[in-house]
Amino acid sequence: MAKVIVRLNRSGVRELLKSSELQSRCIMHAQRIQRIAGEHYTTESRTYPERNGASVYPADDAGYYDNLNNNTLVKAMGEIGGSK
Repeated sequence: MAKVIVRLNRSGVRELLKSSELQSRCIMHAQRIQRIAGEHYTTESRTYPERNGASVYPADDAGYYDNLNNNTLVKAMGEIGGSK
């Protein structure tokens, strides 16, 4: 069996992580998680120097305690994890 060497094109990876296509995909997944988690959660688009992304977090105290007691966000991520 031959040894395979993989070398990443660093500038290409950097460009991909900062792309608007990847940003829109992250937002789409965050919105799906938020819909599953419920009305006490919200989404936010994130922009970092090295990449873009999105986050889902509790919007109020009810969401905070719901997530604390039930791991709602982890369960919501699990529900979309298997679907493609």
